[in-house]
Amino acid sequence: MKKLLFICLSFAGSMAMAQEDLSAKYAELVTKKGLKEKLTIVAGPEMEGRETGYPGQKRAAAYIEEQFKSWGLQPGNGNSYQQLFPVYIDSMTNPLLRVNGRTFSWDKEYSFALNAVNNGRRVYNNMVFAGYGIVDSATRVNDYAGLDVRGKVVIVLDGGTAAAATPRRGFNPLAAKLAAARNNGAAGVLLVTSTFPRTNPSPLKGRMTLAPIADPALFTATISDEIASALLGRTARIPFAELKDVKKGNYTAELQIGADRASEVRESSNVIGVIPGTDKAGEYVFVTAHYDHLGKRGDVIYYGADDDGSGTVSIMQMAEAFSRAAKKGDKPRRSIIFMAVSGEEKGLLGSEYYSEHPTVDMAKASADLNIDMVGRVDTERKTADTLNYIYVIGHDKLSSDLPIINEGVNNKYTRLVLDYKFDDPNDQNRIYFRSDHYNFARKGVPILFFYDGMLQSDYHKPTDTIEKINFDLMEKRARMIFHTAWEIVNRDNMLKRDTPLNMGTR
Repeated sequence: MKKLLFICLSFAGSMAMAQEDLSAKYAELVTKKGLKEKLTIVAGPEMEGRETGYPGQKRAAAYIEEQFKSWGLQPGNGNSYQQLFPVYIDSMTNPLLRVNGRTFSWDKEYSFALNAVNNGRRVYNNMVFAGYGIVDSATRVNDYAGLDVRGKVVIVLDGGTAAAATPRRGFNPLAAKLAAARNNGAAGVLLVTSTFPRTNPSPLKGRMTLAPIADPALFTATISDEIASALLGRTARIPFAELKDVKKGNYTAELQIGADRASEVRESSNVIGVIPGTDKAGEYVFVTAHYDHLGKRGDVIYYGADDDGSGTVSIMQMAEAFSRAAKKGDKPRRSIIFMAVSGEEKGLLGSEYYSEHPTVDMAKASADLNIDMVGRVDTERKTADTLNYIYVIGHDKLSSDLPIINEGVNNKYTRLVLDYKFDDPNDQNRIYFRSDHYNFARKGVPILFFYDGMLQSDYHKPTDTIEKINFDLMEKRARMIFHTAWEIVNRDNMLKRDTPLNMGTR
């Protein structure tokens, strides 16, 4: 009888263990205490705002790597936790625009973008005045009719005819001017505007990129009516308003244009830690956040506590919870990859580099859960749920499984209000294109992007500091994302890739 009782108790214990909710058990390790401890470091003064390619970013990368290593995550880039990549900062000096030997003044009479002109100087002698330079089949406007501009410099006026210049969906007058010149074989475009002299200086330094800037196939510059008049052979200035009356056609003048360009090369990195899966180890779930921010401006630090210190420490806290589960024998079925990305603030550079140099087969990636700002309340949100919401982006794109899984775990565990407003294809803020999930989505990987919506208040200001973080709400959001990740890594099938992307392109 005693033996039978022991067997029954053992069986009951086994049943209890089998029914244990492991997702709930390990989600409890995602705590506001742990989040705050980590964020105090990540958004602390010693990280100096974590600007890509600068010492603060490298210190942040070293800290994240140290934590991944201490929890037992495996390195995600061969034997390294960091995927290094170069970044380039181009600048130009000695910009020059000279017509028939007369040198004009930068920002007083002309300007051009760093990536819009050639390195060094080039000389052109053949000009074509093409009026407004618009070709638009919808309005039957063709300013290139009867003109041969191949290999020549085209002079076009800002604006256009009433029909062609009328704003309408899908038509950009400036883009149309450049496309028309390119399609007709022009060597360059000089856009005449009435905006000179400039009140704000044009930048001589470019944004950070993954490759040094190359010479453009079609150079472009913005010029004053004074320069246009000289190119059109006039000794007196033709006022901008009267240039529309100038005859279209060929003109001869000597134009020298260009600048001296140089590239500064720096190094950045993505920090990658992996918990290998069991029976589905060759399939992957990514959990990502960018750890870079804006750095310093003089002695003023842009701390980036919410953007994106909050996402960074959320993936770290989840990595710690998943690693604790694995050590107790509750390993994920799929391999889960925690990746802290750099270069997001410079144009999604780190995730772009990873998408072109992946460490795993992206066709085997079930999903990317991206977290970019989950620690604050949207100051523009005027509803009663401001302390119990999160914006979810991507729920109706790429995979029909996404909303079922995410809504299911949220209804079961956290009961947050899931707001989908940024999934509107007409979203004016274009949030879908503004964080690192985009570089997974463009490779076909289903994504969910979790975001607090804070676009006003302290966004991209030095006042984005840790004391403004709502850790109670952040904990709840991070736990919901943990539950979503737990479900995706442990379900029987990869997420279906069965829903078209309805957002256009970046």
